[in-house]
Amino acid sequence: MERQPVQPGGTEAGGPVEARRLHRPLHHADLPAVADVRRLLREALRSWGVPDLADTAELLTTELVTNALRHTGRGAVLTVTLLPGAADRLRVEVRDFTTRPPRLRAPSDRRTSGRGLLLVHSLADAWGVRPDGDGTGKIVWFELDAAVR
Repeated sequence: MERQPVQPGGTEAGGPVEARRLHRPLHHADLPAVADVRRLLREALRSWGVPDLADTAELLTTELVTNALRHTGRGAVLTVTLLPGAADRLRVEVRDFTTRPPRLRAPSDRRTSGRGLLLVHSLADAWGVRPDGDGTGKIVWFELDAAVR
């Protein structure tokens, strides 16, 4: 089931919510950048006080970023947001530049790929796909509950 996230600038318990954000553009087919994304994500989660999310967030982010860099022609943009408060949520979005939706495939012993979205589906607290704002691509996202880890 897809849940709507708290938006940055919203309110929590009567006060403003300050989002913590990591934003990183990625070039087409720059698969070595995936290791840099993992490092940046782990550092951000540690500095934001939620290091327990790092392993799952790194795994799922790696899957989404790798898919975007391998299967689209113009790179991707990674945005990671932590919204603090009673509803602590980590939201990871990977924007790419193709409108073709990803496919959730059944695993096969004969294929070496195709399990990424299955991992996202299994490990994320929520995930989904939505068109980007200008109609040139899509955003694949997932959320992890930070408060329950």
